Amino acid sequence: MTDKDFTPSSTHPPLPPTPEDDQFARLRLLRSRRVGIATYNRLLAEHGTAQNALAALPEVARAAGVSRYEACPEGVIHAELRAAKAAGAQLLSLGSPHYPSALSELDDAPPFLWVMGDVTVLNRPMIALVGARNASSLGTRMARTLAHELGEAGFVVVSGLARGIDTAAHLAAVPFGTVAVQAGGVDVMYPAENTELAHTIAAQGLRLSEQPMGLQPMARHFPKRNRIISGLSRATVVVEAAAKSGSLITARDALDQGRDVLAVPGHPFDARAAGANMLIRDGATLVRSAADIIEALGPLSEEAPQLPLEPRTPARIAPKPSKPKRSLRETAGLHLSILSRLGPSPVAEDQLIRDLQAAPATVAPALVELEMEGQIMRSPGGLLSRPN
Repeated sequence: MTDKDFTPSSTHPPLPPTPEDDQFARLRLLRSRRVGIATYNRLLAEHGTAQNALAALPEVARAAGVSRYEACPEGVIHAELRAAKAAGAQLLSLGSPHYPSALSELDDAPPFLWVMGDVTVLNRPMIALVGARNASSLGTRMARTLAHELGEAGFVVVSGLARGIDTAAHLAAVPFGTVAVQAGGVDVMYPAENTELAHTIAAQGLRLSEQPMGLQPMARHFPKRNRIISGLSRATVVVEAAAKSGSLITARDALDQGRDVLAVPGHPFDARAAGANMLIRDGATLVRSAADIIEALGPLSEEAPQLPLEPRTPARIAPKPSKPKRSLRETAGLHLSILSRLGPSPVAEDQLIRDLQAAPATVAPALVELEMEGQIMRSPGGLLSRPN
């Protein structure tokens, strides 16, 4: 055998994937069956690249008792990318410059977001406004007022594009910037009645979703959507919510994420206010106006937006002392102490406070909470009693 008959094998290592190839593989990994965010992150950590993780998926599935497993076909991802291009959607990956920093802090941050609209709104301070779909006229008016005032103050209002409170909040916030987080694909108009609003938000604000393009929302998608609403936001404000509602899921997500939760009180006989009243009972900040929200949050930065509103009460010379926060255990204990000292016979409020041997500033908010829940009654002259 001569030298010219010998063809040496290549000793060069394979070329690393391009950013486009890597993004394609990561999206394919995330869209594969049984791969959620936690599994996606673990596979990347264990195998180094999405390509390696995809190659290992069938064996990982076999070890978990799943036979004949196949990763997401490449054609599915090609179709999703074509649909995004046709809709004018942009893909934001975790770690990219426009990916919202607040959301990236979450353990279950979406690896990818499809967005439509102005991505620069994601760089501004955001506050979530959520509430009942079957909102009352008073609730929708409150949502509009809060959203408008927050927008004037420089905040971006985040909500879920649902009927009721979400719709009212988006409509009022559109001129200032609003973000709609969708449960289905970012190109899917749901509910259909908000199609025009969705187009307006894409033109003047931003719509986003972690779901594949074209996905019709199902019930299980909404709780996942809710964690993004709260995760984007510095605080979540509940305007109206039933005792068991998606808005309370969003509030619970916000607490788990270390965000603030605030609520607008409602009449105790209105079931749509039960959830918000429960949140206030359990320590959420009571909201009467956007000024209450901004006061509760404090400055976000040296350049924090200020509320350009006239004060609703005369200016005080002395600074307002900060209200001590009660823990849930302390709140429950105080409520029990108050209720144990009241019966059908009216008792003067100042006498009750003396009996409790507590500061009036501590007892007064608790009395308001119990009165709103219908557990105590206030008669003329400041007399308190338990309902019969």
